[in-house]
Amino acid sequence: MNLLENLAPHWWWLIAAGLLAILEIFAPGIFLVWIAMAAAVVGIVLAFVDLSFPLQAVLFAVLAFAAVFSGRAYYARNPVRNDDPDLNARAARLIGKTVTVEEAIENGQGRVRVGDGVWNARGPDLPAGSRVTIVAADGTCLNVAPADPPPSVS
Repeated sequence: MNLLENLAPHWWWLIAAGLLAILEIFAPGIFLVWIAMAAAVVGIVLAFVDLSFPLQAVLFAVLAFAAVFSGRAYYARNPVRNDDPDLNARAARLIGKTVTVEEAIENGQGRVRVGDGVWNARGPDLPAGSRVTIVAADGTCLNVAPADPPPSVS
């Protein structure tokens, strides 16, 4: 335990930076990494300059704020692109699927069965059991159109 008592202050900041970086790995969110960088910079500064703890805390707070702000600004300008932009937009992933009307669509409102769940739906009035195609998603409400157009009367 004597080793921990004799540890220089900059090592505590560097250890904190390492722990925060490890936490970011287990709880990803691209947030703790910026705080870890701030702690690492404070540790590096303390290796060369002796600062009181209140100054260390202020330096850490300023660097953490600047790092988080800069990181968010960077990702706002350079969004991460992926092959599936609707990965976390479940409703948007349903567009184009054909589903069944669970509760009749009356006055433009009803419910449709999607897999083992039921979603609110908007569309033309249709009886329960009709087949519809999802044409758009507005939050948790699906906009639908008849899957089979009604036969034309000649």
